[in-house]
Formats: sequence, C-alpha cells, structure tokens
Amino acid sequence: MDGQLTTTTDVENFPGFPQGIMGMELTEKLKEQSLRFGTRIFTETVLRLDLSVKPFRLYTDTKQVDADTVIIATGAVAKRLDFPGAGEGEDGLWNKGISACAVCDGAAPIFRNRALAVIGGGDSAMEEANFLSKYGSKVYIIHRRDVFRASKIMQKRALDNPKIEVIWNTDVLKAFGNERGLLSGLNLRNTVTGEVSVLEVSGLFFAIGHEPATNFWRGRWSWTQTVTL
Repeated sequence: MDGQLTTTTDVENFPGFPQGIMGMELTEKLKEQSLRFGTRIFTETVLRLDLSVKPFRLYTDTKQVDADTVIIATGAVAKRLDFPGAGEGEDGLWNKGISACAVCDGAAPIFRNRALAVIGGGDSAMEEANFLSKYGSKVYIIHRRDVFRASKIMQKRALDNPKIEVIWNTDVLKAFGNERGLLSGLNLRNTVTGEVSVLEVSGLFFAIGHEPATNFWRGRWSWTQTVTL
C-alpha cells in the first residue's frame, strides 16, 4: 500500500485514533487488516487493462489477472506553479531546491539550518511548514490572500510556531539560483500594493493542493472536467 498517506505526518481526522496517528503507521495498520481478511497484495506495475472482456483483464510486468471488478485508485499528484525558475530542465530549479513534498525532501542536507518557504494556505501548507521547522532555520508561508483556508487547529499550530513567519497577500514572480545551480531566492510581488521584493531562501515547497492522476485514462471514457477516481 502506498500513496499520499505514506508521506503524511499527523492524521487527526481518522476515526478510532483520538490522539491522531502518523500516516505511515496508519498505512501499515490498514495493510495488516486487509491481509487478515485474505487480501493478496501484488507490488507490480499495471501495463494494460482490457475492459472489453468479462471478467476484466489486467496485464502487469509478470502476470495476467482476471477480475470481475476493478477499482481504480491512482490517487493524485501535487500541483505546481508555473513561474520562471520553477520548472525542470537547464534553467529550472525543480529538485534543486524546489519541491512539492516537504516530508519527502525536507530533511535533505541542502535544507538544514537554511531559510525555507512554503506556498499555500490550506492544511497541507500548515503541515509542511511545521514539518520543515524541524530542519530549517526559518520557514516562510507565502499566501496570496490575507486569510488561510486551513482548519483552525492547523492554523494555530503554524501561527504559534516561533520559526514560522507568514507573508500575506503575496505571489512568487520568479525563483533564482546561485553559482552551484541551487535555489537561493525568490522575487515576490505584493498583490495589494504591487511592491516587488526579494526573499532569500534555500528551499521552496508547493503546498497548493493536488490534482487527480487520471490523465492516462483520458480517451477511454468521456469527461469534460477533472475527474477523481
């Protein structure tokens, strides 16, 4: 079992855990419960799915599986912003200080004892900022509005953290690097005054939500909007 839950820290809203539970621990418990009831788990990549036959037929690297029911649970991928310096390739700083998963990358040496930034205003942004505060010397939450949409408890944790500072009403215009090709700062624009400023950081983490990982199904079914399976 895998997915976003494995990279989540505290899970506060799952029934049966009044003190909360870590995402990876909850994943293991779910796996243990499914195995207890006879579930067979194959860790493989599904290469092709044939829905024209009954039972349905799945093809993996090593086997063919026939099934009367197929549940597609491909989850979602983190959204990323598109501004100069944020992409991949020679001129981009993606994976060179810019990431979309603090839990995955936040403990890396390039982020330790450095100023870091998180873009977002929801629960994910609050969680990522708190997590990063364990490693960074300072964490900035950059939010384009003057109010968070995160739950009150998550807001309080972030706002009460002495290592976290919120930069309200602000967009990121550009990310720039140093001579080693790593992120060294951001050009910011205040959405109210239009003032442009520079923020020196060694890490930038997108926490602006997720989009369904369903693109590979397009063409099989008709839909006109983003679909979560």
